[in-house]
Amino acid sequence: MPDIAVAAPSLTDKLKAARVASRILAGSTTAQKNAALHAIAAAVRENAERIIPANELDLANGRENGLSEGLQDRLRLDAARLGGLADAVEQIAALVDPVGEAVRGKTLPNGLQISQVRVPFGVLGVIYEARPNVTIDIAALALKSGNAVVLRGGSAAENTNRVLVTLIQEALTATGLPAEAVQTIDEFGRDGATQLMQARGYVDVLIPRGSANLIDAVVRESKVPVIETGAGVVHIYIDESANKEWAVDIVRNAKVQRPSVCNAVETVLVHAGAAERLLPEVLQALRESAVTVHGDDATLRLFPDAVAATEDDWSTEYMSLDVSVKVVDSLDEAIQHIRRYSTGHTESIITNDLANSDRFLAEIDSAVVMVNASTRFTDGGEFGFGAEVGISTQKLHARGPMGLGELTSTKWVVRGSGQVRG
Repeated sequence: MPDIAVAAPSLTDKLKAARVASRILAGSTTAQKNAALHAIAAAVRENAERIIPANELDLANGRENGLSEGLQDRLRLDAARLGGLADAVEQIAALVDPVGEAVRGKTLPNGLQISQVRVPFGVLGVIYEARPNVTIDIAALALKSGNAVVLRGGSAAENTNRVLVTLIQEALTATGLPAEAVQTIDEFGRDGATQLMQARGYVDVLIPRGSANLIDAVVRESKVPVIETGAGVVHIYIDESANKEWAVDIVRNAKVQRPSVCNAVETVLVHAGAAERLLPEVLQALRESAVTVHGDDATLRLFPDAVAATEDDWSTEYMSLDVSVKVVDSLDEAIQHIRRYSTGHTESIITNDLANSDRFLAEIDSAVVMVNASTRFTDGGEFGFGAEVGISTQKLHARGPMGLGELTSTKWVVRGSGQVRG
């Protein structure tokens, strides 16, 4: 008999399958979920020969299409990064399962026992761009928290993501969990992203990761509840009392270690009383690392190698070896500048003044505020979450790096012995 062609599943078919898979995951044991995670980690480690050629094809397409250096860096996978991804999956497997955790509870005077417990959302939708690491990180976090996930990873990483999702699905099948718990809809293009945003009833929560334009579009157009992850116009304020060595090391690390990511510093503010003492050495260290300094007039006088900053620089997420620098007259002026231009991601103060550090922590309303530390520490892995879904810059339902707990909701469980309400 001739082979009968099987139609490829529609996007709606995939969403329905994700809902079914989510119910199976919700009832799976921690041991079952961990076995799948260990299988995924092994698959990532053992299949570099499948992953890297696909990634190289995406990188070649990106260069041909004018993809920025910053996005190319986010897109790139090599043996070291694959090892890091596998390590993160195993760290997630080692974390406490949040599902079923009692958040609070008590016994009422009438004897009713009530408790609030963590439960999975159900089906997550994630829209992102040029970040194949997100495919692994979010799949692992979703599985451990009992959620199915539908991924729209964008055309820039389509070949890489196709291989990664295939490996994840093979690992799920091998460990007895449904392959449909992790699916990609990249084949549906931008129409697929639009449908995912409209898929109320199929998708419980939508999480965008990427540029400010992408996030804004998802927030505006989505009918599904959105957890907004934000762009990172990140600030460091060097106070008048700052230690010079700390200032040099922290600013250089925050800008240079990986400039393409959202927790890299984009604007450095310096107290006028410390500018002459600290700024030339801080900026020279940046120049030695090929950073272009965009400075205000006071900065240009102290560091002639800088280029003149424009108004747009203060609100720019460079994702490159560029930084804007401004001299301010006081902590109050620094706080006002941050309030005006910050995206609410991460801000850090370098200071030896306890009162100023306390004011900064109290008055800066960002997801993460720091004292005497590099902004590069705003990261789920660094915070002990294994990996992260993203950095939430909103205030509901999560804020800051999002790990397992942020991928759960709660429900109330009430146990009685015949009570009726009078």
